[in-house]
Amino acid sequence: MDRCIVLVDAGYLLGAAASLLAGEPSRSRITVDHAALIQGLRDRAESDTQQPLLRIYWFDGAPDRVPQPEHRRLRVMPRVTVRLGALTRSDGRWAQKGVDAAMHAELTELARNRACSDVVLVTGDGDLLPGMMAAKEHGVAVHLWAVQAADGDYNQSEDLVAEADERRVLDRAWITKAVRAKEVGGICAPPPVPRPEIAAILSAPLPESALSAATERPAREPAHPAADTAPRNGTEERATPARGVPTPKDLASLRAPGAQPPAHPPTATLRWSSDKGWVDRPAAEQAEAVALPTLAQLTTAEQRWADREEDITTVGGDPYEVGQVFARRWVERLGDHGHLQKLSGMYPRIPHRVDGELLRYAARFGLLAHKDDQIDEHDRYAIRAGFWREIDVRTATERAPAGE
Repeated sequence: MDRCIVLVDAGYLLGAAASLLAGEPSRSRITVDHAALIQGLRDRAESDTQQPLLRIYWFDGAPDRVPQPEHRRLRVMPRVTVRLGALTRSDGRWAQKGVDAAMHAELTELARNRACSDVVLVTGDGDLLPGMMAAKEHGVAVHLWAVQAADGDYNQSEDLVAEADERRVLDRAWITKAVRAKEVGGICAPPPVPRPEIAAILSAPLPESALSAATERPAREPAHPAADTAPRNGTEERATPARGVPTPKDLASLRAPGAQPPAHPPTATLRWSSDKGWVDRPAAEQAEAVALPTLAQLTTAEQRWADREEDITTVGGDPYEVGQVFARRWVERLGDHGHLQKLSGMYPRIPHRVDGELLRYAARFGLLAHKDDQIDEHDRYAIRAGFWREIDVRTATERAPAGE
């Protein structure tokens, strides 16, 4: 059959690209435009083999073989089939299991069934050598592609290189059309600038008593802190987080040793983007928060379907981006934009019902920590920072006079 097929070992392709562009093989150090990458692979394969493309097989590992955001985007692209192996952690490093075996099985089966005349292999693992030899025995031309090595040497098995019919190198110019190195130092987009009243509280020194109380908290805590409440003197108290980091309640009561009371007024309410630190809030503010509609209440069935389609095909899954997308949809569907001004006044605390919906939405993108099914603390702050950045942009737009 006169057509070509591409088999991609994603671990090799993206790991080698990270080494080339970021100096280390960690895929977390790069950002990938998967649509551009797939199109680049297709164009290059058809050019090199002079045959039309039948299909691209994308082989990758995933925890418990559960598709991650990039896998969900890839598998809905035309002419792309995703095959997942396991991803396990050993000695502090992630390792793929079953990916090489799956590539070997697919390669030999395609060759045996004469599904193509040319196979392009994007891999460096010598374990595929028997499969490559079997494909050649069935009359299939094998093209081996390498990613330009960061040190100028081979990053493929020399046996694979020797056995391939054709070999090409994907150089830096080709790679950078779809892959770029991330900025060092955290979130890709800058978080919102802290408001002055919050910055004043955060800059206050922490007294020794508060520090010792924070560090001496018990290490264990119930799985659901809200459930561990009991009436005391007619009121309910929430369990204190088991962290060495001061809670908002700690910060709200800070006083420097021998100094005057904190800069913020005694009646000020500290509002935080996390509900782990609980402080009493004015009844009027609570009523405003309850009045805010959730995204689910604002979304029709047709919009829900379109949202899922957008999530799969265009949303990258970066925590900051996820927060922005959620906020954009929420604002665009608000009938009363007075709600937007109310929410902006609650910065930096997101009302509980909106915050919970935001984190549940983020969980769709594989942002849950594999071990305890909770979103990593850094990711939570990034999600909320993206949410507030979008809200700030929208409120600025609302305030701007027409014509600006």
